[in-house]
Amino acid sequence: MFVFDAELWLWDARRLDTWTFVTLPEDVSEQIREIATPGAGFGSVKVRVGVGASSWSTSVFPDKQSGCYVLPIKAAVRKKEGVGPGDVVEVTVEVV
Repeated sequence: MFVFDAELWLWDARRLDTWTFVTLPEDVSEQIREIATPGAGFGSVKVRVGVGASSWSTSVFPDKQSGCYVLPIKAAVRKKEGVGPGDVVEVTVEVV
């Protein structure tokens, strides 16, 4: 399991959709690359994650720009935890 602090940021490449992500640190991304079998879509890797008191199953996705994985943070989690873009949160990630 990996634990790190990361800042939430907004991806708004599509006009009607906005997604909030955190970027996994470079060393964590490298370790995940070494142990994971990429899933079906976009080189995604299935993970179990936690932010605050919330935990859920999702996937991390490789980001060509940073070379690291990025993790989407669901709106329900952001609302429950009272966080948004620009906030720094402690994240736990476990490859499943």
